[in-house]
Amino acid sequence: MSRFLARGWTAAFLAVAALPAAAVPAFAHVTLEPAEAQSGRSFKGTLKVPHGCEGAATTAIQVTLPDGVISVKPQPKAGWTLATQIGDYGRSYEVMHGPPVSKGVKTITWSGGELPDAYYDEFTFVAYLAPQANPATLYFPVLQSCGTASTNWAEIPAAGGPRPPRPAPVLKVAAAAQAQTAAVFKAGDITIEAPWSRATPGGAKVAGGFLKITNAGTTPDMLVSGTFAASGRVEIHEMAVKDGVMTMRPLKDGLVIPPGGSVTLAPGGYHLMFMDLAQQLKDGDTVKGTLVFEKAGKVDVTFQVRSIGAGAGAPPASGGMSGMDHKH
Repeated sequence: MSRFLARGWTAAFLAVAALPAAAVPAFAHVTLEPAEAQSGRSFKGTLKVPHGCEGAATTAIQVTLPDGVISVKPQPKAGWTLATQIGDYGRSYEVMHGPPVSKGVKTITWSGGELPDAYYDEFTFVAYLAPQANPATLYFPVLQSCGTASTNWAEIPAAGGPRPPRPAPVLKVAAAAQAQTAAVFKAGDITIEAPWSRATPGGAKVAGGFLKITNAGTTPDMLVSGTFAASGRVEIHEMAVKDGVMTMRPLKDGLVIPPGGSVTLAPGGYHLMFMDLAQQLKDGDTVKGTLVFEKAGKVDVTFQVRSIGAGAGAPPASGGMSGMDHKH
């Protein structure tokens, strides 16, 4: 090797060695991947465990989930026992086909396995990130147990301060997507605003339809039927709490739209049911349909398909990742 090349390698080595610790990638901490996500969307999180506790093998990983992370489902891991702890959320959230939920999985524990210090492994869960009006930072404290030893990755840095020795895994959450201009459809005295539906998982046979109907006339009108290009038939349903029990029933005679008033079809209340789906509904799709009124007649509309966990609003997104069959 020439003297000049050797000097070059030496200079490069010294330059790297002189970098501050924050400038060199650190693989010594338990981290969460991905590091960034958008609220109002489904989320798959993976905890990355690069080593044990001072040389001891990892025997358990427990993660505490922050508020705003709901509808959590952990992934089982061969050779490990999986357990969850249910607790109260900081607020309630809407979910598909059911009343708002105020509790769910708060901690996940994988235990009983053995991950030697020399090896690396991952622990995964899926969840829904409730919509945030502004960007937010969420911390996921992790307790790493190694037999009688443990490391608590739970330290949260002070604003503008250095990274602590045992930082909690962190997720940078972007604000929910901005609302698109709501579509408006009119026929006579009837105005229909922002028809939308939720994305569905593959194989789902039902979906919900939501919108706002306003009657500017002086006499009542009635929504009696409809069509949806991606389904075999459309039914008008009501969801309500009766004697403390959530019930759902079809409105066989239709839905009255009072004169000078509005009726909102939204998750947890009145809604359309698209039965016998012929295709999967995907976020961002548009689907043609019609609504038929007793007086205003037939109105052509277009339904915007939003995320699988979307709730009331535009584009709202609060609630779980439910794709269950619609039953009564």
